[in-house]
Parts: sequence; structure tokens; C-alpha cells
Amino acid sequence: MNFRLLNKYNIPVPRYTSYPTVPYWSGQIDVNNWKDILKEQFHKGNKSKGISLYIHLPFCESLCTYCGCNKKITTNHSVEETYIAAVLKEWRLYMQLMDEQPVIREIHLGGGTPTFFSSDNLYKLIATILKDSIVPPEHDFSFEGHPNNTSAGQLIALYNLGFRRVSYGVQDHNPEVQRVINRIQPFEEVKRATEMARHIGFTSVNFDLIYGLPLQNKERMRKTLMQSISLQPDRVAFYSYAHVPWTSKGQRLFDEHDLPTTEEKMKLYLLGKQMFAEAGYTDIGMDHFALPHDDLHKAWAQDKLHRNFMGYTTQNTSLLLGLGMSSISDTGNAFAQNSKALHDYYSSIDNGAIPIEKGYFLTKEDIAFKKYILDISCNGKTTFSPEDLPILAEYTFPMLQNLENDGMLLFDNNMLAVTEQGRNFIRIICSAFDLHLLRSQSGMSNEIFSKAI
Repeated sequence: MNFRLLNKYNIPVPRYTSYPTVPYWSGQIDVNNWKDILKEQFHKGNKSKGISLYIHLPFCESLCTYCGCNKKITTNHSVEETYIAAVLKEWRLYMQLMDEQPVIREIHLGGGTPTFFSSDNLYKLIATILKDSIVPPEHDFSFEGHPNNTSAGQLIALYNLGFRRVSYGVQDHNPEVQRVINRIQPFEEVKRATEMARHIGFTSVNFDLIYGLPLQNKERMRKTLMQSISLQPDRVAFYSYAHVPWTSKGQRLFDEHDLPTTEEKMKLYLLGKQMFAEAGYTDIGMDHFALPHDDLHKAWAQDKLHRNFMGYTTQNTSLLLGLGMSSISDTGNAFAQNSKALHDYYSSIDNGAIPIEKGYFLTKEDIAFKKYILDISCNGKTTFSPEDLPILAEYTFPMLQNLENDGMLLFDNNMLAVTEQGRNFIRIICSAFDLHLLRSQSGMSNEIFSKAI
């Protein structure tokens, strides 16, 4: 690693789960126009590709200070039934727009803490959605679980509905780090939850780990990695901590002096990358590692990896439908985001309205550059279309030339390929194709995106 490049490229850039990224979306969108696009995309691809569902379950019993997710903190579990009822009403609103049974290839329950909800309520939510849907043999149903409160009942309920993958939010095993991020989670609980899921029949148990948290250092990280690898998670998301206290106020509760420096943070990542490689994991891109038998690894090896608001996925469906507060839907040529405030979400649902708050309709140019970003983040390479060369020459190629000079990629007028060193800076390489970012940089506040490293 050339540490000289760290400060040069440690700048705020998006994570590119979408393009254009959310800050560049317009405010209100024409909901009727959105419905027409959704119906058109559903009709085109439902039978051939199917649809994906992301369901946001926002409640948590306590605040993890590092967290940047949209969540509601409460210990009052009576909120469960009200929220489930609202999500099912929203689903029925979408069902009214569909002219045939939806083919559901992918479901992901995110949060918040999905395992805040009881097994009965989780079963009711998914069973009701699947009752009038088609589930093909090849599908990918997954959920996020907190090791401390994931129960056998929840795992069995979801397993019986077709779920085979669980992602546990591990973050770090060190007690001091856990204390400062307010997530006390003994290793024994992670081990228990992992073994329980496998015993019930889950074929993919994933860990989310974070590097760059306060009080982390190489020795503590080494032990966390050794403990995690000892449980053989099928895939690992080794995320860079995104320090954005201007949007995530909980991050103001710890001392910023406890955060690793840029160089220290990169060393933590390189340590993880090395240890995962030695344990048989493949770096499939942007902080994700997978064992050869895992479906994500197989999709990567076949150049079939896809990326959306749920992160990396094996499913490239015609439509991603987001249900629940703050969820985002993606038709391929349009985005729509639900209300971020729970009160506003409930109000729209009660009035029989799809609870969209903002969105974006993609232009032809957006769709072309979205493909470049997806190709790079998923496959580490892309091929340029001749009709895009004038725009690429004006905005993208000058930045690519600098990146090539720094050993991060190879490119010409036809193609681009990311080098091994460049794999550590995928977000930076993707940003060279972000025309919205490049055209607005002079007036763009730094307090929008987290830093690349």
C-alpha cells in the first residue's frame, strides 16, 4: 500500500448503492408518473426476472452510537403490530397496481433491528406478502439479526418461509470498543446465534464488521478478526466506519480523538484483507469477502454480481420495491423514497396513499453512467460506449488519467480495468463517473458523504 495516496484520496464520496446518489434527487416527484413507470417495469420483467422486496423494520431497543441507519429507539414492543399493519397496507397499495401475481425472487429485512420483532409478527408479515405471490425455486430471502436477541423462534419462523441467509451485526468483539459504541455483545452470544442458525438450516451466515471505530487498534482488530474467522461466516461485510455526526447525532457521544487516523484505519482494513485471504475468503469488491461455496462468491466469479440499496446481491431483478419508512424503490429508470418520519409514513398509509417523499427519474445519460459505476463496483472493469466518449473525455478521463498515474487502473477509449491497488479505492474510481458530483463539486458541502477511507 502506498500510504502517500491515502490523504490524496481520502475525500468525501458516496458508497454508490445508487446512481444518481440520494443528495442529487429532486424533492417531490409526480407520484402518478412513478406509478406508471412501476407498472410498466413490473409488467416487462416480473415473469422473466421477478422482483425484490426490501422491508425496513426501524425499531431498536438501544442506540448504537456509530449507527447511521434510519431507526427509532424504544423498548415498547406494542409498536410492532401497528407497524406491521402499515407495511401490509402499503403492500396492498402496490398489489393494486400489479396486473399479475408478483414473482418474488428476493426479500431482505433491514433495520433498525428486524429481530426487535417477535417471531409471530415476522411470520405474519412475510406469510401475508407471500400468500398471493409466486416464489421461484431459486430465491434469496435474508434478514439482519442482532446476535443478542435473535431467537430460535425467529430463525425457525423465517426458515419455514424460505429464508436461508442471516446477517449478524457483529461490528467488533472488543469489550472496550463495544462500550464506547454502546453495543455490549459478548463473543459467546455471536457464537450461540451463529451455531443456532446453522443448526436450524440456514446455509449462509454472514457477519458485518466495522473498521475505524473509536478505540480500535491493530491488536484489538486482530483478535476480533480471529474470533470471527473461527466461526467461519460464509461472507463478511468489512465496512469502513462512516463518520457523519452532522446527520447521525449519536456519533457525537464519543470523543473524536479516539478515532483511528487515516493511516491507522487503512492498516486495520489491510490487516482484515490479509487475514480473510489467508482463511480462504475472496475479496469480491468494496469491503466484501466471501468463501468459495457462497452464492455471492459464485455470482462474482461468473460476473453476475449486482449492487443496489441492499448492497451486493446475487439477484438482478426488474424491480426493487421498498416497503416501510425511509425505504427506497428502484425500477431501473426511477427511484422513490418513502417518508423518513414514522408519523408521516403512517399518515400517508392511513389516507390510502403510497408514502413517497422524494425521488428521481433517470435521464438517458444517468442510465449509461449508472452502468459504468455498477460494472466497476461489481466486476472491477467496464467497457465504454462510443456515444458516451465526448462526455467521458470532458469529465471522466482527466480523473482516470490521474488514477492511472497512481497505479489504480488501466484505461483507454474502449475500456477500464481496476488494478489490485485500485481495489482499495473503488469508491474513488466510481466517483470519476459521477457526473452529478463532478458538475457540482465547487458548491458541494463536505458534510454530505463520508470519507472514502
